[in-house]
Amino acid sequence: MTTFDTDVVVIGAGPVGLTLANLIGVRGHRATVLEARHQLIDYPRGVGLDDESIRTLHTAGLWERIQPFTVPHHVVRLVNGSGQVLATNNPKTQEFGYPRKHGFVQPLVDKELASGLDRFPGTELRLSHKVVGLEDRGDHVEVTAEQIDTDGEVTGTVTVTARYAVGCEGGSSFTRKWMGVEFEGKSPSTRWVVVDVANDPIGTPSVYLGADPRRPYVSIGLPQGIRRWEFMLHDDEPTELCDDPAFMHALLKRHVPDPSALKVINQRTFTHHGRVASDFRKGRVFVAGDAAHLMPVWLGQGWNSGIRDATNLAWKLSAVLAGDASDALLDTYTDERRKHASDMIDVNMAAGTVMKMGRFGGTVRDVAASVLNLVPKWKSYFTELRFKPMPRYAAGVVVDQATLTPGTARPGFRHGGRLAPFIDSPGELSPVGLQFIQPRVNTAGATNVLLDDVTGDWWTLATWGTDPTAYLTDADLALVRRHRIKLVSFMPETQRSWAEQQYAGSAAPVTVVGDSTGALKDWFDVRACGLVVLRPDHFVAAASLTRQASQALAALRDAASLSRQPAEESVNAPVEELATEGALS
Repeated sequence: MTTFDTDVVVIGAGPVGLTLANLIGVRGHRATVLEARHQLIDYPRGVGLDDESIRTLHTAGLWERIQPFTVPHHVVRLVNGSGQVLATNNPKTQEFGYPRKHGFVQPLVDKELASGLDRFPGTELRLSHKVVGLEDRGDHVEVTAEQIDTDGEVTGTVTVTARYAVGCEGGSSFTRKWMGVEFEGKSPSTRWVVVDVANDPIGTPSVYLGADPRRPYVSIGLPQGIRRWEFMLHDDEPTELCDDPAFMHALLKRHVPDPSALKVINQRTFTHHGRVASDFRKGRVFVAGDAAHLMPVWLGQGWNSGIRDATNLAWKLSAVLAGDASDALLDTYTDERRKHASDMIDVNMAAGTVMKMGRFGGTVRDVAASVLNLVPKWKSYFTELRFKPMPRYAAGVVVDQATLTPGTARPGFRHGGRLAPFIDSPGELSPVGLQFIQPRVNTAGATNVLLDDVTGDWWTLATWGTDPTAYLTDADLALVRRHRIKLVSFMPETQRSWAEQQYAGSAAPVTVVGDSTGALKDWFDVRACGLVVLRPDHFVAAASLTRQASQALAALRDAASLSRQPAEESVNAPVEELATEGALS
């Protein structure tokens, strides 16, 4: 039986690679991160952190470490060249348990992601290891890296064997080029000069997107008193112009008095693109983050899109490594992530079009914005961030709610012969393929805790107001035990004690969750389902009536390519032994 150096080789120690390695480690598997640089990048790139990403960081057990380097409730204002506010983005809801937008200092966050690997005996970060070779041997991969000293000299070569490899090394990805997939451009490249200064001379905590016809810009208040400005360079302005103090002085003078007194802590020029790879997988090799897609700068979604990749891929790799699912599960990674990444690029490009309008177009835009702000429905569309495309998986590890067909999920359903207690409208949306909410809840052992702390980081089958075992067969319960699916009953807090006593003798252990805020009741109240199956990444894999629990579970088994073998028969050599020591249960 072949023994491998590690389970997953991660190429690149940026935020995506480090997050992926932490998520693999927290689920009991091994990961080795290879990074060509001698140290982590010490200058900030990303500055915006979404609630979805925070939920992932919490799953990785790192949010408490990272939180001190963030500022919550970032308000974003789109302003014209005169400073007039055209639109305000200030969402107040916290569906996923956290404020929707945060500012953060990336080098400090990356440092915590790297140190998080020290928690697991099977994960490690190897700096000064430049990957120069990659081979897919059918049942494993071999990754060759040169060891580089501080003078840039090669001091040795190492080859790491693993079951899978994931390239997270950025836009110039060696891994993506090895895969031979297309990296399609969706937008023209733009160059931006970024300036970070200490002791914020503006002093406001907000973000300003400057749709100035003379020169689009971004102004951001960040943690630890940092102010960031980003200025777009015109096509006829050479990049070298940014080295001219007089040019930089002129850029900043329109935004702050006496720029010469500013303490500049970082100044760099970046080129922004909109591109997406044609496939995120080839055999046992994957790409994620900037290696798979490049986001334009406008809405700050590059960092968050990469974390979504890591979140999606990590649990699937863990399931296959543990023998819970076949390799076919990994094909759903591209199915689920590529479309959303492409949609997010499109939204960023649309925002860029609005930002970069000339004088005539800008005047028309400003008038249109004034009119739209008079209509509450349209104003809230921007205020509540509803223009941002949320991930909705229409194919992959999903079950169609109307037909319980595995592998596909239509967003809406109609009356045609469907069993449902009610239906609000012919075009009602199904929750399948969307991320489930995360309110605070109560249980027998905890009060006012986030839902993910109760359900955990693996599969959950949850019902509203009933015993989830009531309609499960003996074969279903065997599947539940085999795949460590947690059974949960959501209850009004007033009924929790009764349910805990009532379900004590259920056919399998049931965790009763008290809906102390009413958020879970509200969620089920407007959706034609009483049962949901939640994936390890907290997305809804299946939704049905409670009476359809057995059919929904069978369809999920097929959609996720879950193993039908008893646990003791599904062995994966040293990987299985590691999995039993981790947080899979």
